[in-house]
Amino acid sequence: MEFKHIPVMLNEVIDGLNIKKDGIYVDCTVGGGGHSFEIAKKLKDGHLYAFDRDIEAIEKSSKTLEKFKDRVTLIKSNYKEAPAKLKELGVNKIDGFLIDLGVSSHQIDEGERGFSFVNDGILDMRMDQQEEVLTAKEIVNTFSAEELARIFRDYGEEEFARNIAKNIVSAREQKKIETTFQLREIIESSMPKKIVFSRGGASKKVFQALRIFINGELEGLDVLLEEILDMLAPEGRGCVLTFHSLEDRIVKNIFKLASTDCVCPPKTPICICGHRATVKLVNRKPIIASEEEQKENSRSTCAKLRVAEKL
Repeated sequence: MEFKHIPVMLNEVIDGLNIKKDGIYVDCTVGGGGHSFEIAKKLKDGHLYAFDRDIEAIEKSSKTLEKFKDRVTLIKSNYKEAPAKLKELGVNKIDGFLIDLGVSSHQIDEGERGFSFVNDGILDMRMDQQEEVLTAKEIVNTFSAEELARIFRDYGEEEFARNIAKNIVSAREQKKIETTFQLREIIESSMPKKIVFSRGGASKKVFQALRIFINGELEGLDVLLEEILDMLAPEGRGCVLTFHSLEDRIVKNIFKLASTDCVCPPKTPICICGHRATVKLVNRKPIIASEEEQKENSRSTCAKLRVAEKL
């Protein structure tokens, strides 16, 4: 299947990075290479290190970035390992980084990856198919109703989590749940019809929750942000694209802490914490996609971009 990729808020990301021609940049989630292509295009004597845990993304982006191979290094690795991998390569300071926490277009569009409730396929949802972790099929067929409800509630903020989980357990007693369409049918049958018709993708929250849980997307995100912000050179920029409230909350809190001097309790007469701001927020409120982009690319509708600059 053709690997498609539409980079979200491309212009806003490039503006946010404020790229220097001789700078060192990191794309922690290269995907199809859309953002990386524009970053590399602006470099002259600089270098871009691009990471992805998905081998298909690495293979595709290597073709997309072929003309810039002298200034791009592709690394197959979980983005949370980026700081450690960079230091192994002797890179201790960088001029900018991008973390795009969205699912690549090809992962959604390719039914066999199991991410999409629009295209039928085997329930998988592993971003790295070489990694030995539980698949969505294994989870929905073996986890208890209580465990499933917790995942749907904690990672998808699904208000019908308990009822959906109960119906999944009931359905699998009759027949093993193997495909995305089977799961979608159970989810939609667990909700009031008016919710199904009004949501515009009633299964989205459950599919999102499973994907986040399987790939450990929220685990260690705060540590990564702290480590990679520390690697920024003065005036270096960090850009993070989030696509749901849970991850955006983590980014917001880390950026807020890093941009705050004193974090003592309000009634403390003098500062005793010694905490000092290391970055400034380029945008106080998250940047969202333009109306035009949201119409052209539905995946941009829930995206938020936060940018911080090293002091």
